Amino acid sequence: MTALGVGGATVLGSLLGFLFHHIPHKWNDAILGFAAGVMLAASFVGLILPSIQEGGRQGALICTAGLVCGACFLNAADRLTPHLHHITGVETESHAHNEALDKIMLFVLAIAIHNLPEGMAAGVGAGSGDWGNSVTVTAGIMLQNIPEGMIIISPMVLGGVRKGRAFLIGAFTGMIEVAGVLIGYFAVSVSAALLPFAMAFAGGTMLYIISDEMIPETHSHGFERMATYSLIAGVIVMLLMDFYIS
Repeated sequence: MTALGVGGATVLGSLLGFLFHHIPHKWNDAILGFAAGVMLAASFVGLILPSIQEGGRQGALICTAGLVCGACFLNAADRLTPHLHHITGVETESHAHNEALDKIMLFVLAIAIHNLPEGMAAGVGAGSGDWGNSVTVTAGIMLQNIPEGMIIISPMVLGGVRKGRAFLIGAFTGMIEVAGVLIGYFAVSVSAALLPFAMAFAGGTMLYIISDEMIPETHSHGFERMATYSLIAGVIVMLLMDFYIS
């Protein structure tokens, strides 16, 4: 259910992307800001704090090591892959056909790389056995995946990719996340001793994505205040959800 949820959210976002080819930056930043707040709260209440609790006397040290390793893992992935930060559309300069396709594929690859650790975070939450934490983390990632799926469509369509193929590529990024869910779930199922570290590792990847990708994107178009209030709203929603579910 977790795998279908996080992967299906990306697919749903891709379908919605065909309805909203040109989302105004103001509302795009608000949506992503809300999603960032949701993920921020989910990373703490669903992964980081439970990691400390599950780690016993060494919980703080295990959590710290996991956070650092998770952030370093995603940083290494970013450095190994050419990265597009302005993911709301393609640049306006004219490009040769091959160059445009190369740019689109680099964009898709960057999204896919981010989706793998996100899926692992959801899988770790599911493998923890705590229903409340699992729902919190999964819901946070799902809410982030819907706008991500929406904004992945426009660059491909504008770059000349047919709608059917653009949808398949968007769905593929969701399937990468499904694979991440299974990896995270079975990793903690094999060894419960790995759970505190794995939860902190997943939390570190989520914090990296929020800080390196989502917040800079929402603050690059002149709508910082709306994005900030949207982030706070996302945190509040997830805190209320965690309180009443748990």
